[in-house]
Amino acid sequence: MKSSGANARPYAALALLALLWGYNWVVMKLALQYIGPFDFAVLRTVLGAALLFSLMAALRVPLKPMHVGKTFWLGMFQTGGFVGLISAALVSGAAGKSAVLGYTMPFWVIVLGWPFLDERLHGRQWPAVGLILLGLVLVLELASGGLPGDLSSSLLALAAGASWGISAIVFKKIPADGRDTLLSVTAWQMLYGLAPLAVAAWLIPEPEPQWTGYLIGALAFNAIGGMAIAALLWLYILRSLPATISGLNALIVPVVGVTAAWLQLGERPSLSEGIGMALILAGLALLQVTGRGTAP
Repeated sequence: MKSSGANARPYAALALLALLWGYNWVVMKLALQYIGPFDFAVLRTVLGAALLFSLMAALRVPLKPMHVGKTFWLGMFQTGGFVGLISAALVSGAAGKSAVLGYTMPFWVIVLGWPFLDERLHGRQWPAVGLILLGLVLVLELASGGLPGDLSSSLLALAAGASWGISAIVFKKIPADGRDTLLSVTAWQMLYGLAPLAVAAWLIPEPEPQWTGYLIGALAFNAIGGMAIAALLWLYILRSLPATISGLNALIVPVVGVTAAWLQLGERPSLSEGIGMALILAGLALLQVTGRGTAP
């Protein structure tokens, strides 16, 4: 019989993961004062991949790539698409709003799951999708036109969520049940996803990085906490908790992001944005109840 402490560990891991990923939206926003978005995306990915491959070597996980084709596309969308688009969105976009829009991933899994996974909308998924769509209209302030710069950053964050959703669909096609396979796929997709980020950093002019203490700390936080430790926590959560519980991560992280941005950056959502964010989170919660559209 497991002790109460052992039973609590997966939930503690879930809470820690939410704090790491949620607060990282503020860390990334501040870091982009000192470095271009694609340079930052490349450096955090390089460091994160290096740590994960070192961990694989330490755990004696085979370094040979598994499921190469599917893992390649996973990397294109999960690392190349999500990390790159989020970095670009945060240059001018609010950290809290970007967190909510980026974490619409379960919504995109539901929308795109019909043609690619043969999963059709049913029951409570319909009102959930309706709530999210209404929330998006309010957050993007489409009815009032919105500010062009703010709208473009919001659309980039939304595109990042869609890219993550596509990666989740790709992940569902990979038989990655064991620890070794999950760790290998996570590390290799990060390496594959580095390629488009490096191309973007090379082609798009960006200012030289200012190697301040904050930038170095932000890169360390992203590589160690946001990628390496977070990957381990996520694998542990996937093995230890039901999908309906582990999927709560998609709700808690944006709440942490919005709260941290409010407290540290002074971001105050407008009434329209606030109501829209609440509707999006309500829709995601309703999707979570259905047991579909959760993170992989």
